[in-house]
Formats: sequence, structure tokens, C-alpha cells
Amino acid sequence: MGEEKKTKKAVVFLADGFEEVEAITPIDFLRRAGVEVVVVSLNDNGISTGSHRISIVADVSLANFAEGFDADEWDAALLPGGMPGASNLAASETIGSILKTLAEKGAFIAAICAAPVVVLHPLGLLTKRRFTCYPGLEKTAVGARWSEDDIVIDGNLITSRGAGTAGVWAATIIERLLGEDAASNIAASVLVRR
Repeated sequence: MGEEKKTKKAVVFLADGFEEVEAITPIDFLRRAGVEVVVVSLNDNGISTGSHRISIVADVSLANFAEGFDADEWDAALLPGGMPGASNLAASETIGSILKTLAEKGAFIAAICAAPVVVLHPLGLLTKRRFTCYPGLEKTAVGARWSEDDIVIDGNLITSRGAGTAGVWAATIIERLLGEDAASNIAASVLVRR
């Protein structure tokens, strides 16, 4: 008998002020591809409101997620940008601890827009690594190597520039988790050009 294939799992962290396109697009695309996606809100009530006043009811609050957190269960963590969403994520010591643990374990850390610089850089997760982000923010990422490419992959780090690149960012995450065929199928079904 063959070994049973484990369903890939990704967590998406949301804080008030997140960029909606950068959150909803990967949640939708990854779920379409068969990835188990858990949306985590920093708010105890489980509801996060984006920078354009769109609210999302998360699957779980950060407090409840952290209580049962086991790094071995997770294949990827996603961080939408937007302001002040990225700053709110960065202010959470719990998020920082979870991200460092997942990065050390080798899980994919995917961040877009402001999140690479605002969230990952202070944690040391960009040090000596290639990345991209929203134009202009790269200047504060001392010790990292910025690229103006829409998507930059450096080991287990997947970064992207902004809302306009959210579709290809999501497809890239799918490619890393499930392979090229899965990513191409999703991209074709939603008309994303890769």
C-alpha cells in the first residue's frame, strides 16, 4: 500500500488594517487547490477589518490558535500587507514567535506588500535574503537584498509586491506546496498570467 498523501496546511494571519485583496486572493486560490487554509484574526472576537472597511470572520482568534499551535502541522504561513495591518501584525509577539518557529522548521513564509519589511525584517527573517515588497519600503530592510521582481523566492521565503500581484503570489505559493500542475490549473481557471 502506498503512503497516504498529507493535506497541505496554511495559516493566514489577519490584523485590522490588512489589504483585502492580498488576504482574500490567496485564501480563495489555496482553498480551490485543496490546501487546508486556516484564517487567524489577532482580535479575540475573530473578526478583522481591512483597510477598505471589509470585515472577515476568521476561523479562529490568535489566542486560541496559539494555545494549540504545533509547528509540525503547518506547511505555510501567509502575511497580507496593508497599513496599519502589517504594523499590527508586527506588534504581536505571539505572531513573531510563531513565524520564527515556522521559518526554522522550514515552512514557507509568504509575505506581500508591506509585510516583508514591516513584519519579517524586524524578526531577522530577511537578513541576507532576497525579497521584494511594496515600492519604497525596501530602503529600511538593511542587510537584505531587494529585487523589483513581482515575486521573489529565496528558500522557504516567498515575497511579493502588492495587491496587483496577489494572484500570481497565491499561484506561486500553490506551486511550492502542491507542484507546478496544481498552480497552472488554478492560474488557468481564474485567468491569472504567470
